[in-house]
Amino acid sequence: MDNQFDTDFDAEFFAGNRARLRQLFTGTAPIVLTANGLLQRSGDNAYKFKQDPSFWYFTGIDQPDILLVMDKGKEYLIVPQRDTVREAFDGAVDVEALTRRSGIETVLDEKAGWKQLAGRLRRAKYVATIAPAAPYIEQMGLYTNPARAMLLRRVKESAEVELLDLRDHVSRLRSLKQPAELTAIQRAIDITNDGIKYVTAKSRLAKYAFEYEVEADLTRQFRRDGSAGHAFEPIIVSGERACTLHNLSMNGRLSADELLQLDVGAEVNGYAADISRSVSFGQPSSRQQAVHAAVCEVQDFALNLLKPGVILADYEKAVEAFMGEKLRELGLIRSISREEVRRYYPHATSHFLGLDVHDIGDYRQPLEAGMVLTCEPGIYIPEEGLGVRIEDDILITADNNHNQNLSHRLSRELC
Repeated sequence: MDNQFDTDFDAEFFAGNRARLRQLFTGTAPIVLTANGLLQRSGDNAYKFKQDPSFWYFTGIDQPDILLVMDKGKEYLIVPQRDTVREAFDGAVDVEALTRRSGIETVLDEKAGWKQLAGRLRRAKYVATIAPAAPYIEQMGLYTNPARAMLLRRVKESAEVELLDLRDHVSRLRSLKQPAELTAIQRAIDITNDGIKYVTAKSRLAKYAFEYEVEADLTRQFRRDGSAGHAFEPIIVSGERACTLHNLSMNGRLSADELLQLDVGAEVNGYAADISRSVSFGQPSSRQQAVHAAVCEVQDFALNLLKPGVILADYEKAVEAFMGEKLRELGLIRSISREEVRRYYPHATSHFLGLDVHDIGDYRQPLEAGMVLTCEPGIYIPEEGLGVRIEDDILITADNNHNQNLSHRLSRELC
């Protein structure tokens, strides 16, 4: 199983994260966190493993089904049992490697580990963990990894304890990026910038006939430059297809009179970039230029608002109002209302960025220095076959500039 996380993060980083969690939690209940499990792709074939980002944040371990237990200054890992057939295909668990990576000295097998944990749970009234999501998220149309739910079920089978949810604590920690994290994010951004520059050079654009050809070249560039690949499924579409925000088909034929939309991000050491650009194959039409210019104006407006102390809900309302003015100038709406604006701008302007491309963070709390967010306004006009999105990755800073555009080296020019 390939390790998607590099070794630039040492055991001290993960030990420090565990210490900060203990300090923030303050309670005496045992903390139990689980790795993700493998998910079936078909038959006996699994999808490529993707670790639970929060479990990795506290352990550095990129293997499935392992548990982390933190209890009264003690910490240990519980490793699942693997039969000889599983070991033959997936390999045996290297206990010494787990210790080196995480800095956790005590590693127990499943039987001994659960015996120790169950005994502790029977004496405790509470257990602290990350509450599982619903099995199916209807809004997104996806099933969630069952590992957290399975952990909670086994905990409750072992003892009658009440759950203390650590989601807010973990969100607080992960939203404030440390220097090593910022280095990884910047590297992912730099690789993304270079990849976009490569595939959108006029000499190369002229050679592409289909969207998937752009994606193939971009993937090659990402891997060649040291990325683990894409941080999320790339969105490379043109014309009307760009009006479907997460259009992943990339089967469309490219046309010289349409704009090409790229929403892509490389992954480095598990950390994501997320950058969008709209480009023209030749001389863009006056309408394409006008819509693109409007999106750039909205982004400039939004960037001026991103600073410490800002509440994202207030920020989104201000950007929505300004977008309404631009949409009215473009002749798309007559009155500025949420319903009218959302016809052509149906998504939020910013989200947190980190181990997840849509990283965890508290949207109710003021922004702080050290947070990384995207800034990605867009205008989508299906009736004109035109969609434009511009996205950059922004570090909130404490200096007078308020923020730093980490992807500023990549031009926003349409052609």
